[in-house]
This record gives sequence, structure tokens and C-alpha cells, in this order.
Amino acid sequence: MFAAHIYAPRKIHLVEVPEPVLGPIPDDPVGQGEIIFQPELGCLCGSDLPYFDGQEPEYPAEVGQSLHEIIGRVVATNGTRFQPGDRVLCIPVNHFGFFERFRVSQQRAIPIDPRASDEEAVLAQPLGTVLCAMRKLPPVLGWNVAVVGQGPIGQIFNAVLRNLGAKEIIALDRIPERLDMSLRMGATATIHVDKEDPVERVRDVTEGRMADLVIEAVGHRDQVFNLCIALCRERGEILFFGVPPTYLEGLRWRELFWKNIRVTTSLGPDFQIDFPLAMRWVAEKRVDLRPLVTHRFPVERVQDAFETFVDRKDGALKVLLEFPCYKEKRA
Repeated sequence: MFAAHIYAPRKIHLVEVPEPVLGPIPDDPVGQGEIIFQPELGCLCGSDLPYFDGQEPEYPAEVGQSLHEIIGRVVATNGTRFQPGDRVLCIPVNHFGFFERFRVSQQRAIPIDPRASDEEAVLAQPLGTVLCAMRKLPPVLGWNVAVVGQGPIGQIFNAVLRNLGAKEIIALDRIPERLDMSLRMGATATIHVDKEDPVERVRDVTEGRMADLVIEAVGHRDQVFNLCIALCRERGEILFFGVPPTYLEGLRWRELFWKNIRVTTSLGPDFQIDFPLAMRWVAEKRVDLRPLVTHRFPVERVQDAFETFVDRKDGALKVLLEFPCYKEKRA
């Protein structure tokens, strides 16, 4: 069977690896059982970018990295939670999900709601991470919220914030096409940060109050924490959601300190709460994330898929990868 291997910065190909094998049936199969999972449809995420782009500490990548937004089927199990043939959303450990089949704890999978399309089901993974982050914050009903970064995660935040009753949802980015999508996904105002003064525009939209909550949805080497500090009101909130670099140079911490801003980070959604809730949201059409899917590639074109996603070609937001068994199912 195959697995992906990022063998150099911005270079990825498929290599042959052994089939996964289940161990003995555990004493407590409900809690400790495993599955052999066969991916059908995967989706690239911003947190896959450092592996592909050669950014430390994620790079160098190991065989099987990087993919973690995946739906597919259980093909074997030594536990009792699932049966062979069950379709599930599966989130592997440390992005080790780019295999034709892989072994994983049954606790890292949730059933797919049959009311959800395949695109919606796979997008329940990033939605679950956003819901996890929002559960850490106070209620945002009536708040002014600035979402800095309008990639896929920023767009999902727009949709969630609209559901949760935010007053103003101000989307900031430098790509016009993404700002157009922001309005479709729930933003009430947009700011092109290269053509407008973002601080003055947020002050104008909020009638001088500034943002009650600022969400950093950029991360990596392009993180914009200092801008978030400037946009936030005194005693406001910053959610640093984008994966940060190891060190944040030039951080204006004194300004944050004197404004008495609270900073929240978010990692590790709950498999009993966040992902099942996200699956329910997409199945019940509480949010429509399908407009975010802009590209689809067969897994054999993984190099093209990563380049399209990382370089934001042709308005790329969510880039899907179809595995062989998925193509067979659709045929």
C-alpha cells in the first residue's frame, strides 16, 4: 500500500509501506480498542503547511505526514465501538494520516451522520476545532469580533460567530477573493489590510469601542499578534488560534499588559463533545461550509494539491484529496 512522504521542502510523493496490523484484542476493548481505517476523502489544512513548506519544528516530516482531516471506512477492528464497513471521521495522532490504510485508536474516530454530504463530513473536523476554541471563551452574543485571516479557518469562525450571535463580525485579509467569501460566510464587514488602515476601520465599524474579541487565524511565520493587540479594546479578549512559530519576535507585550487583555489559545478538541457537535451542526445545516471547497485532486496528484493549497492558486481555500477507494465508490 502507499503512504505520502515529504522528502524535501515543497516536494511530496507516494511511497510503498507495509500494511498495518492490529494487535491482540485488549482487555477493555471499549476503551482501548483500535481500528484499521481506510481513508476515502481527505482535506488539506493550514497546519499541514509547515510540514510541506519546510518550516521547523514540523519539518523534516516523517512518512505518513501530513494529513488529519479525513473521512473513510473501518476495515478491521479489535474493539467494539465500530464494525467493519462503518464510515467515520478519523483524526490521526500528529498528522500521521497520509496512508492508504492506517491503525489508530477507536477513540479517535466518530460516526459520520448520514444526513451530511461527504464534503460536510470532512469539514466537521476543522469545525470541531473552532467549536472547541469558542467553548473556552465567554458568550459572544452582542460582541464586536475581528477575525484576522480569512483562510478556511477564518471563514469557519465567521459562520460560527454568526450562529452564536456576535454583533459585528469584521473579517481582515489581504486577498480580495477571500474577503468576498467572508461576506458569504457570515462577516458583517471586511477590511483589506493592504489598502485600508485596519485599526481605524475597526474603530469606525465599532463606533470607537474596538473589538471585544480578536481572533488570530493566520499563525505560522505570518502571525499578526501585534495587530490583534492594536485591534482589541481594553479588557478585551484575544484568541490565538493560528499555529504559532516557536518564538514571537517583536511582540508588543507591554501594550497587551497595560490594556489588560486576556489571551486564550486552543488545541486538542474533545472527541466526546467538539467533533460530534460539529458533525451535528453540518448534518442539521446550522452552518453551510460547502462553499469553502474550491479544489479536488486524486491522491496521485498530491504534489499539485499541496502546491495549489499552499500557494493559494485559483482562489484555493479547501483542497480535497480523493483516495482510490473513494474514486471507486463514485464510479
